[in-house]
Amino acid sequence: MTTKQATGLLPRSDAGATPPLDWLSILAFGAIGWPWLLRSLSGGRPAEKQALLAALELPADALPTLGSWKADVAFLEEIAGAIAALRPATVVELGSGASSLIAARALERHGGGLLIGFDQHADFVEATRAWLAEYGLTADLRAVDLVPSPAGWPGRWYDLHHLPERIDLLIVDGPPWTVHPFVRGAAAHLFDRIPPGGIVLLDDAARPGERVVAARWRKEWPDFDFRLDTRGTKGTLIGTRLR
Repeated sequence: MTTKQATGLLPRSDAGATPPLDWLSILAFGAIGWPWLLRSLSGGRPAEKQALLAALELPADALPTLGSWKADVAFLEEIAGAIAALRPATVVELGSGASSLIAARALERHGGGLLIGFDQHADFVEATRAWLAEYGLTADLRAVDLVPSPAGWPGRWYDLHHLPERIDLLIVDGPPWTVHPFVRGAAAHLFDRIPPGGIVLLDDAARPGERVVAARWRKEWPDFDFRLDTRGTKGTLIGTRLR
């Protein structure tokens, strides 16, 4: 949830009551995760950001200041690299913003696949569409509500409809951990749509909550090879489907 204009330090609050047990989890993981939160204030070296923009032939001012809850350069590099390698027909993104710009541009340069993105804030979706349009890019960006998470995961999850049967690349960059530290684990209910060779990218994978998510994914999805890339300030979990 990052736009070129809206880049506040903290994640945006979400409508809806948070159950008391979820609040306990949020407070507990916030307490143990503060070293990571401090480290994440840096979004990567300016030179690395400029190198990424140059490689995608985007202007030097195309991205806002990165860091904190916003994507860092390493995660954006992972997205661009995965698209260049896979040349995916369909990319699904959970959480819109800087990653949408990079994904859309990379798709334009590598096969012209479709980007479908979801976010819970309609104004962010509109702002992201306008941001992409500045560079002649388009994507199927959708504003959806947050509903109870599927498959026993805690928190609230995107109310997803009309998804493609095949997802070559799944980018998981939302909802924010302030919904629940394990909330992004619910992305696993889309793994059946990822074909052999397809990839899932989980942002913020060095956080305590995402480490718990990764452990459960490894246990429940043995047909994926998951590895943690610790480059950057927040870490990326990369899952490749083997069969």
